[in-house]
Amino acid sequence: MTQIPESPSAPVPLHWKLVVDCANPQAQADFWAAALHYEVEDNNALIERLLELGAVPREAVVEFHARLAFRDLVAVRHPADPYDPDSGTGLGRRLLFQRVPEEKTVKNRLHLDLHAPEGRREAEVERLRALGARVQREVKEPSGQWTVMEDPEGNEFCVQ
Repeated sequence: MTQIPESPSAPVPLHWKLVVDCANPQAQADFWAAALHYEVEDNNALIERLLELGAVPREAVVEFHARLAFRDLVAVRHPADPYDPDSGTGLGRRLLFQRVPEEKTVKNRLHLDLHAPEGRREAEVERLRALGARVQREVKEPSGQWTVMEDPEGNEFCVQ
């Protein structure tokens, strides 16, 4: 068994983001930003610099909410978390939506659980329906009650 050398200092937690494959990153970002009360990241300044340097082709960029955005990637972030003002990239809780060519075909192996305030689950389910989500099923078990839903591209999530 390989031993990992000990660090002279305490380990630092890793920064992470949850990446979601999808067909339309902009639509998914709009849905999830509204669903979670998050903000869509604004990468306009970074993209302008990259275009000016010739580091990305113009075809890799679209207009989204009257700003430049990457065609195949867009993220949403928690509004209270820090972000890099030069790139618009969040440094905290984030979901990144990336365009992939294939459609979703099987059940998610990872999903989000949204926790509605006490007594507000049904209202939250209706709000999410109005945003484009669908109810898959209602679950009542001794351990609790929740609603299994699908986002506009069919990714499952639960509302408790």
